[in-house]
Amino acid sequence: MSRENGRTEPGGGEQLALIREAVRETKGERARPRTWRGAELAAGLPVARVLVDKGLVHLDRFFDYAVPAAMDAEAQPGVRVRVRFGAGEKGGRREGGKLVSGFIVERVAESEFRGVLAPIAQVLSPERVLTPQLLALCRSVADRYAGSLADVVQLAVPPRRARAEAKPSDAPLPPNAPPESGSWIRYGAGAGFLSALARGDAPRAVWTALPGATWPQELARAAAAALAGGRGALVVVPDGRAAARVDAALEELIGAGRHVLLTADTGPEERYRRWLAVSRGAVRAVVGTRAAMFAPVADPGLVALWDDGDASHSDPHAPQPHAREVLIQRSVSERAGFLLGGLSCTVEAAQLVETGWARPLTADREQVRAAAPLVRTVGDGDEARDAAARAARLPTMAWQVVREGLKHGPVLVQVPRRGYAPRLACERCRTPARCRACAGPLEARAAGELGCAWCGREEPDWHCVECGGVRLRAQIVGARRTAEELGRAFPAVPVRTSGRDHVLASVPGAPALVVSTPGAEPVAEGSGYAAALLLDGWALLGRPDLRAGEEALRRWLGAAALVRGQAEGGTVAVIAEPTLRPVQALVRWDPVGHAVRELAERAELGFPPVSRMASVAGRVEDVAGLLRSAELPAGAEVLGPVPLPVPDPGRPRRPGDPPPGEAWERALVRVRPGQGTALAAALKAARAARLVKREGEPVRVRIDPPDLG
Repeated sequence: MSRENGRTEPGGGEQLALIREAVRETKGERARPRTWRGAELAAGLPVARVLVDKGLVHLDRFFDYAVPAAMDAEAQPGVRVRVRFGAGEKGGRREGGKLVSGFIVERVAESEFRGVLAPIAQVLSPERVLTPQLLALCRSVADRYAGSLADVVQLAVPPRRARAEAKPSDAPLPPNAPPESGSWIRYGAGAGFLSALARGDAPRAVWTALPGATWPQELARAAAAALAGGRGALVVVPDGRAAARVDAALEELIGAGRHVLLTADTGPEERYRRWLAVSRGAVRAVVGTRAAMFAPVADPGLVALWDDGDASHSDPHAPQPHAREVLIQRSVSERAGFLLGGLSCTVEAAQLVETGWARPLTADREQVRAAAPLVRTVGDGDEARDAAARAARLPTMAWQVVREGLKHGPVLVQVPRRGYAPRLACERCRTPARCRACAGPLEARAAGELGCAWCGREEPDWHCVECGGVRLRAQIVGARRTAEELGRAFPAVPVRTSGRDHVLASVPGAPALVVSTPGAEPVAEGSGYAAALLLDGWALLGRPDLRAGEEALRRWLGAAALVRGQAEGGTVAVIAEPTLRPVQALVRWDPVGHAVRELAERAELGFPPVSRMASVAGRVEDVAGLLRSAELPAGAEVLGPVPLPVPDPGRPRRPGDPPPGEAWERALVRVRPGQGTALAAALKAARAARLVKREGEPVRVRIDPPDLG
């Protein structure tokens, strides 16, 4: 006898009942499902199709359960339920299986399965949280990323909080008045874009924002225009600080009660309460971080994403969707306007314009020159005055920029690495300093002591194993060490730091040195920073990643945009090789031109986003077995496999890291444009078949991985 979740194949005692059902069907009578223990079933639509909370790809389908009469009113599509999973017969006795959660997706009159259906065990809540629109979005995301529907729904629907569900949501407010164009008039088609949103149209644009601190207000005006047209709005930003700025700007523009802020900082119960207000239609606008890309905004007129190059927009949980692709899907399926904005421009954004799917939304060069600061590099003139200018971490030009900037306001110093001196090496031969016990990297500690970053052991008498030297130098200098050096150079100026452990939202407009890691730069009150210093450009540009140049430019633009315009004396000094393309793009303030050049080179090499790719990672034999069994699209090209580097034991484990002690490899599968869906389906089917046959260990598949280094 075979067995499936929620239903059993007929045994010998059930054959007579099946014959009776067949007789009733031949007479035109509807065969009602049978359930255990003789429970009375719902009079109409007695079968519920349930999405069970199991993220395994070979179980990515709906399962039929019987609806007891007592649950008929509450067991509606979209509600959460508890069901017995893996129920059936064993040894002549009924066994209930494991009790798991799920969602009812549909009520039907009959089940295709003719055996005994298990009844729904419990309706957890009558709240319909999985709407048909949200279910369709989750299905399309799962198909695109070769994942299971249950995994995507887990990302889209937050965990239940009973107290939040018990409280009713407020009545929706009437639409606000259309906003004025404001600073959108600086962009050629900006006012027309807002007018189209207010009319209820669905314009699509890639927006290259001007430097300055006005982009939150501009995003708020776009959302307010969509609301004024009687539709909803969704704005997704990289982090809580950016979300708070857009939230404040939108509340100032349209008042309280018309939108909600969805971030992790609000806490699970309050966040679920706000999510319910959106699901119930009490509010029609959402500002939030990555998880808000699935917010159930009714009839959205605008979906907007800010800074799509930020890594936080890519979800680390399976199937690892990117917010940009999810919002593109929502724009198409829900006929909503689309706005992809940022100070920089990714190759994916450039491709949207190149293909004509979206229109560019940019300012003319006069506006750019008026808003951007002066960007200086280490040129031939500086090298003539200072022979070590190109090799020095802080050449004379950089000291001059800092000194002049402090006369007029705060100065921002961007350092790519946090900490003090994350990597040390022998001063004489440059051999990395390693621990004698575990070969881990040595780091400087308080009072000049040395210690291992992996095992924590102290190294009081270190000497170089290559040349015998006893003096160390910093290969990489962190933000804390930089702050210490600048504090000694400018003793009368306060020094503030902003990084992962302590991120500042803003700093006063008085003269001060603000040392920050990329992405943690605080906003300077007043007119902005007087100057900025972008250190260690080689650390960003030298990363073994296809996106190294794009990412370096994005981080530089993010810091430089906080500096006053050139007309107000704002100056930015970038310490990097001035002839490199990202440095020249920063000097010209031309992120679009840089992205277009990158896109052209990707097209020549056949790399994403021009092509579609999948990463297949796992043990050597498992990767080979999956690729052999997968029915890949015609013309698919397999690159590799290559061994995956073993992560440092000293850092926390990340999604995608190999298990400790195992050697993994990764292969890339590349297909032509238009074959991405077929590639995802083939890899998903191959994974499901291996799980059913229990062949080897699971293999991790990721569609369009952001890192190809």
